Amino acid sequence: MNTDRHGQLTVTLCRDLPDFADLAAEWGDLHRRCPTATPFQSHAWLHSWWLSYGTPGRLRVVLARRGGRLIGAVPLMLAHRPMPLLVPMGGAISDFFDILVDGEDSVAAVTALEHGVGRAAAHTVVDLREVRPGASAHLLFEAWSGARSSRTDSTCMELPAEPIDVLVGRMPGPRAQRARAKLRRIDSLGIECRTAPVHRVSVAIGNLLRLHELQWAGRAVNPEHLRLRFCAHLVRSARRMVRDGEASVREFVLDGEVVAADLSFRSAHLTGGYLYGADPRLRERKVDVSSMLLREIAREAQGLDRGVLSLLRGSEQYKNHWAPVPVVNQRLLLARSSLEPLLRLRETQLTVRDRAAESVKSRFPAARDWRERLSALPDGLAFIGRS
Repeated sequence: MNTDRHGQLTVTLCRDLPDFADLAAEWGDLHRRCPTATPFQSHAWLHSWWLSYGTPGRLRVVLARRGGRLIGAVPLMLAHRPMPLLVPMGGAISDFFDILVDGEDSVAAVTALEHGVGRAAAHTVVDLREVRPGASAHLLFEAWSGARSSRTDSTCMELPAEPIDVLVGRMPGPRAQRARAKLRRIDSLGIECRTAPVHRVSVAIGNLLRLHELQWAGRAVNPEHLRLRFCAHLVRSARRMVRDGEASVREFVLDGEVVAADLSFRSAHLTGGYLYGADPRLRERKVDVSSMLLREIAREAQGLDRGVLSLLRGSEQYKNHWAPVPVVNQRLLLARSSLEPLLRLRETQLTVRDRAAESVKSRFPAARDWRERLSALPDGLAFIGRS
């Protein structure tokens, strides 16, 4: 790469887990300097994810440095099915993908990363799912010198990062009255919310997953949420993220018993509730769990500068009660010019898959969950609409 008065630009490819583990400190610094970073690009989340889900030999992380300082990173991994692909680390349990670029040196970072990703994708298509509008990955897409295309991905729901009273005030009058009544009901029962310190994260995550399984008993729970590797990943990542101020694990206590728990994430401009579990008996007490959780997440998010409170992927009906704004993620496909036929083949595969999913939806409306799982393949299991 070229040199200027700011130092030499270098691009490297990290392929070994120990090397990626050693990046924790400088990755964290870059994550804080990247204005579009979400919690799913934190080192704690990605490193822990790889320990639970990664395949040895397939790590592909493109790193850009100026004068030795990390100014850009693209966390990717190699997939072989249904064709050679470079796909995001974090898989389907991560709601958003983005690249990391230093906000004060973004042009140089994107230039270097475009060069590095191009070398890494010498024989593959790059398939970047769940890219938010305004994400830094769009800068890479625009700078790409080879073949490229984009298509829509999941719909997410967002609210302004405001206190619950302000969010309720945005609702139509009758609905706002019902929301206030639900919150008063929660207060009248004396439900206490407590945030788990680092040393209690493991116990709190255990309570969350136990309650999550209980609330889904007899229904089609996402099977991944019940697996040990998922639990191990949440405990590992949440410990570090709680320590670094990037996550909160809350427990809700009624009559001395934990009756609900949730995990939320935050970055500079985004806070989102990731997963929760609630005792079904709360319904018998007329407790609106979503209102109870949202109030706490809104309290956490309200200090964000130009921030959003994200309800993450999925447009479930319970989210619409709060009048959120739908935001559509993008799927970005990149390839070298010589591999454009391969990119077009990938487009055809996705189109066939989308049509098959829509056919299932139209013929079997009750099969919504299966349609979403189908649309998530081949990157992994679907985790849309977590509750």
